[in-house]
Amino acid sequence: MSAATKIGLLTVAIAIAVVGFLIAQPEDEDAARTTAPKAHPTEAPQAESPPAGPSVTRIRIRGGAVVGGAPAIAIEQGNSVRIVVAADAADELHLHGYDITRSTGPGKPAQFGFEAKLEGSFELESHSAEDAGKDPLVARLVVAPS
Repeated sequence: MSAATKIGLLTVAIAIAVVGFLIAQPEDEDAARTTAPKAHPTEAPQAESPPAGPSVTRIRIRGGAVVGGAPAIAIEQGNSVRIVVAADAADELHLHGYDITRSTGPGKPAQFGFEAKLEGSFELESHSAEDAGKDPLVARLVVAPS
C-alpha cells in the first residue's frame, strides 16, 4: 500500500471519527451545531460514506405561534428523534406520551433527543400558548411500527 493511500485512508478514518463524536455528544442546550466539516475531494480517495445520523427537525416559535404551522414528524419505532425548537420568548415545551419537558427562549433553543420506543401519535405543546388561550400544538410526532 502506497504512502498516499495510507494517508488517504487515515484522513477518511479521522473524518468518520469526528462525525461519530459529534453525533454521540450528550444533549447540550447551547450546542445547536448539526453540521460536520466537509472533506475536500483532493484530501482522500472517495470511500463509502458512513450512514447519516438522525435528521433534525427545526421549529421556530415567533409571537407565540409556530412559524409555518406545526409540522408532522414521521419516524419508525426504534429510530432516533431529534427536534430543536427556537422561540423569541421564554416557553416550556412538553412532549406528551414520552413525558419530556424542555425550556426555550431567546438564544436558548429547546433540544429533544431520544429513541422512539413508543408507537403512536404524540403532541409537542407550548405551555405559554396554552396559558394564553392559543393553539398549543408545536408539532405532532407520529411513530410507526418498525
